[in-house]
Amino acid sequence: MSDISKRSPREVVVPGDVLDDGNMRAGENTYLLNGEIRAGILGVKRVRQNTVSVIPLGGRYMPETKDTVIGVIEDVGSSIWMVDIGAPYPAPLHVSEVPWKVAFGDTSKYLSVGDVVMLKILMVDESNKISMTMKDAGLRKLEGGRIVKISHTKVSRVIGKSGSMIQMIKNITDCRIFIGQNGTIWIDGEGVNADAAVEAIKMIDEETVKANLTERVKEFLENAIPQVEDDKEEGDE
Repeated sequence: MSDISKRSPREVVVPGDVLDDGNMRAGENTYLLNGEIRAGILGVKRVRQNTVSVIPLGGRYMPETKDTVIGVIEDVGSSIWMVDIGAPYPAPLHVSEVPWKVAFGDTSKYLSVGDVVMLKILMVDESNKISMTMKDAGLRKLEGGRIVKISHTKVSRVIGKSGSMIQMIKNITDCRIFIGQNGTIWIDGEGVNADAAVEAIKMIDEETVKANLTERVKEFLENAIPQVEDDKEEGDE
């Protein structure tokens, strides 16, 4: 077994790898065995505030109850809409779970193919049947804006600790941004600003395991968005 103290804090680990010999706390995707913290999945080792965890590598989004997701309508039936949320099995939205009173056969009057919606997963049963709703607060049809898709495993990194990363992006770009736990993100803002927000999120998705990511994202945004000058030239008298 390799010496734990010589390991890089951002190395790729496999299930069973020893991450710490008991001096730290076990975080997400880890487990304790004989006083040692071990990796529970294939991913990247992450150490933060005396807690060691593993960031998953790849994999399709598997819906879980209470997840908030962003999906795209891909088919319309008489009483349901089929929604693409990036899951490996069908995700129907029934007319009883939308905030409108929809008559049988009138579904296309409310949501059409290509429309973007924010939903919540109500339940996933043992046969992987998904139930979703649009009735909770904040759930809606998302008008305009643009969509960017990232790995669902990177969502927590885009959000940042206590929302720090996404709040920074919103503040600098002045964009409205909604994040689905399925890795689909909706961005609405002015052209250059929205472009910068999209590129910043892609940067996080691609460079999650690199050091000083927050600082590099901030620098990128500040360079990408034209700064408004406070001083104005005085007119000729």
